[in-house]
Amino acid sequence: MLVVRPGAEPEFQDRTLRDLPELLRAGDALVLNDTKVIPARLEGVRAREDGSARIEVTLIERLRPDTWLALAKPAKRLKPGDRIRFGHEGRVCLLGTLDATVEEKGDSGEVYLRFDFHGPTLDEAIEVLGHMPLPPYIAARRPDDEQDRTDYQTVYADHPGSVAAPTAGLHFTPEVLARIEARGIALARVTLHVGPGTFLPVKSADTAKHKMHPELGEVSQAAADALNAARAGGGRIIAVGSTALRLIESAADEAGRIHAFSGATSLFIVPGYRFRAVDLLLTNFHLPRSTLFMLAAAFSGLERMQRAYAHAIRAGYRFYSYGDAGLLFPETQPRGSTP
Repeated sequence: MLVVRPGAEPEFQDRTLRDLPELLRAGDALVLNDTKVIPARLEGVRAREDGSARIEVTLIERLRPDTWLALAKPAKRLKPGDRIRFGHEGRVCLLGTLDATVEEKGDSGEVYLRFDFHGPTLDEAIEVLGHMPLPPYIAARRPDDEQDRTDYQTVYADHPGSVAAPTAGLHFTPEVLARIEARGIALARVTLHVGPGTFLPVKSADTAKHKMHPELGEVSQAAADALNAARAGGGRIIAVGSTALRLIESAADEAGRIHAFSGATSLFIVPGYRFRAVDLLLTNFHLPRSTLFMLAAAFSGLERMQRAYAHAIRAGYRFYSYGDAGLLFPETQPRGSTP
């Protein structure tokens, strides 16, 4: 774990995640995103009179009890009205086959799938038939396996709905969490269901033209009260991951007070953003031109984060979802609304 502390000497410290409890203070509050990754990748076959085609879809957002928005590959082989049968030999749904109809098709590979099952029955079928939606740089090297259902999940995952893991949380073990609580540091659980849009690169030279995909989140009244109490007592709020940070910032008012929140957020944080509520950020190392790196640069400063990444490369830190972490302290700036 690389500690990035603006204004400190040294600016960067090479530590481990096991050191985190000692780097925090009694009265602080750690924000954990307790979303649970669903096995959202489904393999199927589209059947027509003129032939069949293998189709892979990744579920993105549930729209109705029987309908999901999904990304399809190859989408060019689909048209509205097509039927897709999911599952393969040796792994079929206990309730029969899982079939879906393509209701609509978008311009960027997205399709609207209406399944023959709905509600909990559909959830059960997806759980049985689905594959964990591993990042492409892992999935391209090997197929997923049963161990991924544990490894690509935080130990505190509780509410199903994500198609990608909040990867900063993958570093935690029950033992580390117990040590954190033993030091008088509160654990506040919130939920933000991570969508694939979080990881898409920013292709426009003008960041104002980049649109974040909305993600559903919830901050309970109890979590908001606990975080506000920590702040009132002089404690700091530490977000575990960019998803927890974006949700807390979405729930905070301009004075920094956090309110209960339930709904979608598409908050896009770039340098110049004035943070309202979060004091420290634990996050992994991210790709250049990604929204995630822009958020880190907004938090600790662009040039400082460029130096931090250069230090991490020299020191052999691992990047990406199963990589190492950074504990980021913020640049000195007044809290308030975005400029």
